[in-house]
Amino acid sequence: MTKALVAYFSASGVTAKVAENLAKAIGADLYEIAPEVPYTDADLNWMDKKSRSTVEMKDRSCRPAIGTKVENMEQYDTVFVGFPIWWYREPSIIDTFMESYDFSGKSVIPFATSGGSGLGDSYKNMQALAPAAIVKDGKKFAPSTSEVSLKEWAEQYI
Repeated sequence: MTKALVAYFSASGVTAKVAENLAKAIGADLYEIAPEVPYTDADLNWMDKKSRSTVEMKDRSCRPAIGTKVENMEQYDTVFVGFPIWWYREPSIIDTFMESYDFSGKSVIPFATSGGSGLGDSYKNMQALAPAAIVKDGKKFAPSTSEVSLKEWAEQYI
């Protein structure tokens, strides 16, 4: 049987809600990709060209530190990775996460929340960062997506 992990980054709580519902719906473990230095409201002001999030997203080599580690990553066959869409792609902290573990042979399925834009090239970016993984193209969800809908979507991967 497949053992699944739902790992997520959430700056405002929206992605956290979807991740929690997904983990509950499929009986997966849950892990928050929490930054070592939490984001403040000022850090998340995308209209400020000097805000932390804007600076990180402009520099594709930026790798914000993660505060904790996934225990026993090797036990998971399938890893759902959730995040809000920032600047039409995954936030830089997701790049940190993808480079922090050996995803060899694991299925990695991105899922995202966004007020408007889709996942863009997120799955391609994630595949490049973890070339031995099997990264799927994933899906964007509304915050109100039901556990039933999340389970129906996720079951194709587990």
